[in-house]
Amino acid sequence: MGRHHVFAAKASPDVFQEKLDASDIVGRWKWDIVRDRIYADAAVALLFNLEPAVARAGASLDRYLEAVHPEDRERASRDIASSLLAGRAYRQEYRVRSVDGVTRRILARGRIQRDAAGRPKWGRVLLIDVTQDHPDATGDARPEAHQHPLPLAAEYCMAMRQALYELPEPLLRRMSDMLLLEIGRAMVRAESAEQRSQMN
Repeated sequence: MGRHHVFAAKASPDVFQEKLDASDIVGRWKWDIVRDRIYADAAVALLFNLEPAVARAGASLDRYLEAVHPEDRERASRDIASSLLAGRAYRQEYRVRSVDGVTRRILARGRIQRDAAGRPKWGRVLLIDVTQDHPDATGDARPEAHQHPLPLAAEYCMAMRQALYELPEPLLRRMSDMLLLEIGRAMVRAESAEQRSQMN
């Protein structure tokens, strides 16, 4: 069965997609950059074709990159490396082959946190499945959009969400997740509209 694990037999595309739709945002991961360990929940694990137990215990970045489409993998790795060097937030859109064998398009937005000495320490990434919002889910990954207010809105929303998760306010946390989801979808629609206008 190769990289598809035994539990893949239980994950049909329809069932897995229903779970993704029901969860709105696919999930998030926390990356211990010093130890190169990414900690994620079961939904993220299945999205990247990993055993949930492995994701919970912590897997290397390379393990996650193995699930990224070969045509997108080098760019994804390069963008992450650039973000580490610059210590800046990043936005990526790439394709992954999930546990059910379906190729999905993922929008990832992350922030790099540094220690007191200025070295990269933690990475926090939010993952949104934008497959249904994309006109060509199996096509080449789209380039970064030009300057637009939506990326700025996403940055502020990420900061807001991070602050809210420090509070015992589940409703506010849920609302921030929903807002991030809609911003992500709006960004995909804006990119698609821009590309269609360039073709006309």
